[in-house]
Amino acid sequence: MNKENSMKKSQTDWARIDAMTDKDIDFTDCPEITDEMWENGILRKNFKPIPRKNQENFPIDKDIIEFFK
Repeated sequence: MNKENSMKKSQTDWARIDAMTDKDIDFTDCPEITDEMWENGILRKNFKPIPRKNQENFPIDKDIIEFFK
């Protein structure tokens, strides 16, 4: 990603989005999930999601850890 692309101003009307309620959202292209859909679902055992964070080990004071808890 170059700096030029990441610095563009968003063209989204965020004030309108923030003012929307659940009733204002159009779900016509997204059907409601039914009990039948859940019954037909597949439970995958030993499924391991892709890790989204790197685990880094470094010393950190206990008071800092407590602050973030």
